Amino acid sequence: MPKYRMIDLFAGCGGLEDGFLQSGKYTDVAAVEWLKPQVNTLKERLRNKWNIEDAQERVMHFDIQREKELFEGWQGDSEFASGKGLDYFVNQANGVDVIIGGPPCQAYSVAGRVRDENGMKEDYRNYLFEHYLNVVNRYKPKVFVFENVPGILSAAPDGKPITDKIRAGFENIGYEIIDDLKKYAKVNASDYGVPQNRDRMIIVGINKKCCKYIQNLLKNFYTEILPKYKSTKKVTVREAIGDLPKCTPYFDEEHHKRRKSHNTPESDITWHNPRYHNLRDMDTFKILAQDIESEKREYDSKKISKLYEEKVGSKSPIHRYHVLEAELPSTTIIAHLYKDGNRFIHYDSKQCRSITVREAARLQSFDDDFNFVGSQGNAYQMIGNAVPPKLAKCIALAIGDLMEML
Repeated sequence: MPKYRMIDLFAGCGGLEDGFLQSGKYTDVAAVEWLKPQVNTLKERLRNKWNIEDAQERVMHFDIQREKELFEGWQGDSEFASGKGLDYFVNQANGVDVIIGGPPCQAYSVAGRVRDENGMKEDYRNYLFEHYLNVVNRYKPKVFVFENVPGILSAAPDGKPITDKIRAGFENIGYEIIDDLKKYAKVNASDYGVPQNRDRMIIVGINKKCCKYIQNLLKNFYTEILPKYKSTKKVTVREAIGDLPKCTPYFDEEHHKRRKSHNTPESDITWHNPRYHNLRDMDTFKILAQDIESEKREYDSKKISKLYEEKVGSKSPIHRYHVLEAELPSTTIIAHLYKDGNRFIHYDSKQCRSITVREAARLQSFDDDFNFVGSQGNAYQMIGNAVPPKLAKCIALAIGDLMEML
């Protein structure tokens, strides 16, 4: 059976695309991403894992807002060099069947709105979905998959719910999405074999020309087709990262003068080196992990805030530390990891550290052969922003089943 032809928009490092390719049902036509480390990571993955020889051209480092050039190609740009444009690759593939991707979620996230003095109302990212919509309108796939955070349900930057704008926009170009997003479209990655509690909106749209009674088909997708691929059990943090080599902490000043806090055993596993931690933070991590190991669990949010004040010498209005529970799925891996790992402390008190890049990647269900190109901060950021590949694979398989009904 021929594979479905796919475009990936806002591709990031390729978590969503990797899951779709793992399903064996899809072939890559093109991908678009504007952050260079993510672009380089996706190019390497497509070349080395999926044997896509022209990944250098097929993965477009470009700004999706510049639509004319995005479609037709561009030359000699100071930031984005040159590219053939989406039209070239779509024509070469004789069209596309599926468009996947999700605009940056920061403008829609509740946390982002709380931190921003204007509640993200003036953030241009609120309306990047319009460019996704325009790509769908140009190439008319049978189906699209639009991924984002649950905060999108309450986002209303100009007073009108953004989901109403998204629904109306797709309606106007001949696509239909589920009538009740809140009821049907929210999924948790831990239900699909990802060792992490991560709620996400999976908004599937169907071209109205493909069939009648689209609402019935979409409800069947969310209640019957996608749930078929749920995991039989939740995967825990220990199951995900417990076999990785232990990192031995240094507690002496000499190593800390050289900004080296841990000794990492030699291993074939890449990206398994802890970030630097000072003595104060290592001691804090040890205290909090021991509290859980001992099952005393004395450190509630109030006591953690007090510990922070004692250690740092200043008060914080927010709960700054969290130890990952070994026997549960992880809390949501977020891009903030590139700044610090205080909310992702390893459960083993003897290691006194936050999680490594490889541990974060495993908690996001990236395979160990998935290499991240860039700095340690780049790697944490792209992992936190990614769609877990295991979840993506389940979605891809379910979309494949849906496509057979159209």
